[in-house]
Amino acid sequence: SSSAHHWARKLIALGLDARIIAAQLVSPYRRQGASGKNDANDAEAICEAVGRPNMRFVAIKTAEQQVIQAEHRIRARLIKSRTALSNEIRGLLAEFGIVVETSIGRLRKALPELLEDSENGLPRSFRVLLAGLGEELRALDDSITAFDAGIAQRAREDGRIRRLLDVEGIGPITASALVAAVGNGTQFNSGRDMSAWLGLTPRQYSSGGKNRLGGISKRGDKYMRMLLIHGARAALNAAKNKEDGRSRWVKSLATRRNKNIATVALANKNARIAWSILSRGESYRKAA
Repeated sequence: SSSAHHWARKLIALGLDARIIAAQLVSPYRRQGASGKNDANDAEAICEAVGRPNMRFVAIKTAEQQVIQAEHRIRARLIKSRTALSNEIRGLLAEFGIVVETSIGRLRKALPELLEDSENGLPRSFRVLLAGLGEELRALDDSITAFDAGIAQRAREDGRIRRLLDVEGIGPITASALVAAVGNGTQFNSGRDMSAWLGLTPRQYSSGGKNRLGGISKRGDKYMRMLLIHGARAALNAAKNKEDGRSRWVKSLATRRNKNIATVALANKNARIAWSILSRGESYRKAA
């Protein structure tokens, strides 16, 4: 339920022991042969699941965490809308024989030039439409910039976010999203547990004492995993001119395997480092 964290906070304030279980962990405990999914069958399955000694519970988010997550969700939607709009503008221009490179920056620069060029063959009525689309694109840019400024301001005010910014490959967006998603990270027993929750650890196909590892599981928070991988890719590119131990390790891995594997491995390492910083209150110690 979208209001689960709200009601959990209300119940805790009343002195009750409120816990949240992920829906996919409850489903296996629904009685076989039960007459479909209904409140009674769900309640019975929850009672069965909550008594399991190894059951994993969802950490209850604070109101502040939910505000940060709301900011990230709205920002992600605006970016998606901007990408769709820019693709639409390029497609419409292509119908008139004008090709603009696949880059938001190039499109921003090209629009005023195309509107001012009276000899490019664009009909007057289409120029009116194009001007309106340009205004819409600028409005989306302004909204995204405002969200970025708010997230950067929050990063300056929150000590946890500031400590995460010292890690190569973690910027204000990723750091604030991490704090919103996991808080202090104390719901995980280790950095590997948090990395597995983010879907950054390999799938296991083990049987008969033989361990086989596949690609990453891609479970958990897709948005958070995407941010960590994008940040790791930027850190890998920056490592080309560095000779510290961390940079040598990731460059060697990229040479031995490939850049994509090295990027995911670095994202995995950053997730584990982030867990140590958040759960233990430590500061990042950069490689010598």
